[in-house]
This record gives sequence, C-alpha cells and structure tokens, in this order.
Amino acid sequence: MPCEENIVSWPPLTKGILLRRYKRFLADVLLENGKTITAHCANSGAMTHCSTPGRPVWVAFQPGPKRKLAYTWYVIEMEESPVGVHTLIPNKLVSLAIEKGLIPELSGYENLEREVITENARMDIRLSGSQKKECFVEVKNCTQIFDGLAAFPDAVTVRGKKHMDELSLLIKKGKRAVVFFLVQREDAKGFRPAGEIDPAYTASLRNAHKTGVEILCYDVRMDFKGIRIHRALPIFL
Repeated sequence: MPCEENIVSWPPLTKGILLRRYKRFLADVLLENGKTITAHCANSGAMTHCSTPGRPVWVAFQPGPKRKLAYTWYVIEMEESPVGVHTLIPNKLVSLAIEKGLIPELSGYENLEREVITENARMDIRLSGSQKKECFVEVKNCTQIFDGLAAFPDAVTVRGKKHMDELSLLIKKGKRAVVFFLVQREDAKGFRPAGEIDPAYTASLRNAHKTGVEILCYDVRMDFKGIRIHRALPIFL
C-alpha cells in the first residue's frame, strides 16, 4: 500500500448503478438503498469508454449552497478496469506527484504554481527554481482505450489544440513545455493520439513534439481510499 501522502483521497463514496449519462454534465444513478439520484458529471468529453449504463459507479454526497446537484460522480467500474471520470482529479494528482518527486522527468524544481496565465492560454502547472529552465505543463485527462492503448481525445477539442499551439510558442520563447496525459484507468499498455476522432488535435500534438514539446503519459492505481500515480506508459505517435 502506498504512503497516504501520495494519494489524492476520494470524499466518502456511495455505490450505485449508472442508469444514464446525458446533457454532458448529468448522470442518473440508482443507489444501493433504492433511491435514484442525479449526479454532477465533471467531464465534458464523450466518455464513450466509461459511461456504460448498468455498470457500478461511485458517487459522493457533496451538497452546497451554490450547487444545483448534491452528488458528484467520481468512478465507474468498467469490465476491464475502474475508471476515474472526474476531470479535476488529474491536475491535483499530477501536481502532488511532482511535489513528491514521483515524476522523474519533472523533478528538481523548487516551485510549483497551478493555473498560470500565459500569452494566449492558461497552463495547468508552472515549475521554476533551482536554476532550471522554466517549465510549463498542461495536464490532459484520458479515459478512452483502443486495443490496449489509451487514446486522447475522446471528442473534438478546440481548446486542446489551442493548448498545444501555446506550448509550441513557449518552446520558441526558450521555455520548457510538457503535455502530460494522465490515464485514469489501470488497463492501458501505452498511449497514442486519437487521430480518428480529432485529426486537427493529433496533427497539432505531433507538430508540437517536433518543436520540442515533451509528451509524458502515466497511468494510475485506485482503491476505495483514493487514486495515485502508478507508472509511465510508452507513447506511440
């Protein structure tokens, strides 16, 4: 069991069965107590490989005065692997893993800032200090898998292409730039861009890599306590 400090903990979770996911941000779930609730789905992607009706899911009761829905959907148990569906988790987990020295490619920096504004976009992470070249990291959540390979994106992403173009611009300005794909499932053997879904993003990713943008991909392990970084995956462009 990993050290607790290396885990992004779940809130208290309740088990249910997914009835349907609809309107992008809504999911109807039948809880074990027989009550049907509508949970917030913090994932705007297609979720083609992680939203099958009838599968077990885990939701958290998180009411608040500014919330329309009291429940939030965090995990679905697909046949091949549990899958984390909450898109705010990857940024938290990657930031924690960098701070704990669990990402060798991004080690040795003194400072980590999140949600940093650049000239044309907002980058998830900026690393600096220790006389190292300033490094910008954009984190992408990946839940889709084809023939054993995780694939991003699962829907056309204009925003994602903008991020790749901005990372390329940062390279030209003498910065270090990284796109970090976090696979929120346990059954991927590697990673590839999903060119059949978004050719423009895939071309932008490949072009960015040619300019010097680094590509990292890690998967996770998760249990009832939380989720943690596991291992680096090979990348097939």
